[in-house]
Amino acid sequence: MQHFSLLDLSPIPEGKTTADALASTLDLAQAAEASGYHRFWMAEHHNMPGIASAATAVLIGRVAATTQTIRVGAGGVMLPNHAPLMVAEQFGTLETLFPGRIDLGLGRAPGTDMATARALRRHMAPDDSFPQDVQELLGYLGAPIPGAMVRAIPGEGTSVPIWILGSSLYGAQLAAYLGLPYAFASHFAPAMLEEALSAYRSTFRPSEYLAKPYVMIAAGVCAAETDDEASYLRSSQQIAFARLRSGTPGKLPRPVHNVTAEIPPPVLAQVNQALSCSATGAPETVRGQLRKLLDRYGPDELIVTGMIHDSAARVRSFQIAAEILTDLTTPA
Repeated sequence: MQHFSLLDLSPIPEGKTTADALASTLDLAQAAEASGYHRFWMAEHHNMPGIASAATAVLIGRVAATTQTIRVGAGGVMLPNHAPLMVAEQFGTLETLFPGRIDLGLGRAPGTDMATARALRRHMAPDDSFPQDVQELLGYLGAPIPGAMVRAIPGEGTSVPIWILGSSLYGAQLAAYLGLPYAFASHFAPAMLEEALSAYRSTFRPSEYLAKPYVMIAAGVCAAETDDEASYLRSSQQIAFARLRSGTPGKLPRPVHNVTAEIPPPVLAQVNQALSCSATGAPETVRGQLRKLLDRYGPDELIVTGMIHDSAARVRSFQIAAEILTDLTTPA
C-alpha cells in the first residue's frame, strides 16, 4: 500500500446542525493533514437529513482553503446528476485555485431517490450515458482542442485526475477500459470487492492517464482506547445504516451500549455484513484487522471512513488509524 486517505460524509449528529457538521468537517480535514493522510474526499448525497455534503464542489473548495498540502476531492460526484461541462468547469476552477491538489471521483448512481434525482436533473434520460459522459468530461479537462465549439474555461488543460468509483463489475470494467484509477465502495457494499478488483486488474489497458492499474478500497474505521469504547461509538453508524435501509434516514444517532435493543437481529445481521469491510476496537485490534484487509486485497491505497457522533472522538479515531496505517504503508 502506497497511501492512506480519508472519506468524510459530513454527518449531522442528533442535537447538532448542518453548520456544526460542516465545521466538524473542516476540523477533521486539518487533523487529517497533520496526521499524514494523502487525500481528504467528500461524497455527494442529496435529500439526506444526516449528511451535509450535498454541494460537494463548494465544500471541497472550503476544505482546500483551510488546508495546505493534502489532496482534496470528490468520492464522489454522481455524474448522472450533472452536465459534464458543469463538472469540468467546477473542478477546473478548483484545480486552478489549488493546483496539484484536486481529485475527481465519479459515480454512476444518482446518490439519492428518484424523485430527488428528477429534481436535480429535470429531464431524466432513459439510457445509461455514464461512459459517454466520463469521456466527454475527460475531453473538457484535457489539452485544448483546436476548433472546439464547447470548451471548459476554467477546466481545459488542468488534467484533474479522474477516478471511477463503483461497487460492482461495471465500474471496474469501465475504469480498466479507460485506463483510469478505480475506487471500490467496500465500506458499505463489500460483496463484489474481490471479483471487481480481479476484473479491473486483469483487463486494465494502459492510457495517457495511468500506466498500470491503481486500486483504492474503502474501509470503515472506529478506533478508541478500548474495544468496548470503540464498539459503543460505532453503534451510531450501525443504527443510522439500519434506519437508512428501512427507509427512515435521519441525523446520526447518539451511541448506545446495547445496539441489539435498537436494531432487530435480522436487520443487524444485514447491517454488519454491509459494514464488514472495517476495523473496530483498540489500537492493536484495529491494527490486526486492517493488516488482514491489506494482505487479502493488496490495494495500492486504502481510504478509511467512519461516522461517530462526538466530533472529538471522531478526530481521535482517525488519528489512531493514521498512526497504524503509517506503519503499514510501503513507499511508492
